[in-house]
Amino acid sequence: MGFTIGGTRGTDRPRTGARRRGRTSDCTVVAEYTGLWGWDVVPGARALDGACSCGAPDCAAPGAHPLGFARMVPAGATLDEAAEAWADFPGAAVLLPVGRAFDVLDVAEAAGRRALVRLERMGLPLGPVAVTPEGRAQFFVAPGAAAELPRLLYRMGWDDAGLDLRGLGPGEHITAPPSDRGGLGPVRWLRSPALDSATRPPQARVLLGTLAYVVHRSPA
Repeated sequence: MGFTIGGTRGTDRPRTGARRRGRTSDCTVVAEYTGLWGWDVVPGARALDGACSCGAPDCAAPGAHPLGFARMVPAGATLDEAAEAWADFPGAAVLLPVGRAFDVLDVAEAAGRRALVRLERMGLPLGPVAVTPEGRAQFFVAPGAAAELPRLLYRMGWDDAGLDLRGLGPGEHITAPPSDRGGLGPVRWLRSPALDSATRPPQARVLLGTLAYVVHRSPA
């Protein structure tokens, strides 16, 4: 079964021949992420009816992984550079590599929303927070959090609590708003990026106590 996503039909290979080099809304989003927030961006696969645009019938993460032939758009790239990179993959999802400018603490959306209210009331420093159509809340924190998470949870006494809380770090990617994730719908900002929080996200330990407590108290 074939379908057209990101300018390809059942494959993640770049388009050949004529290219669409106009500035699209996707390019504007990419340029905002690279130029304003200082994040690297990677073109990602899209999904339709459970099938992935990479063309692999047994794809393990349909519409939720980088395209194999796509090059990264580095932090600092301009709008023209973003348009050039997206010309080969129009319609590609916007993915952010984790472990460079930020790591991610990932929890259930309901617990994440409750924790965010508590954290804001406490006046603690916060980074961006995204919510996925699968019902996950993703808190951006300083790089290194994923590797440090087991030790932090141990020191706080939460290591054996079976928490629905995980760290995402180097080698992983998240889908950036407003891109569709896995054909399930768009990722959205629960707390949008700001200049200070995007470039200097908080250390995980600042948020982790509250996150762990709320996740522990939240129904499964």
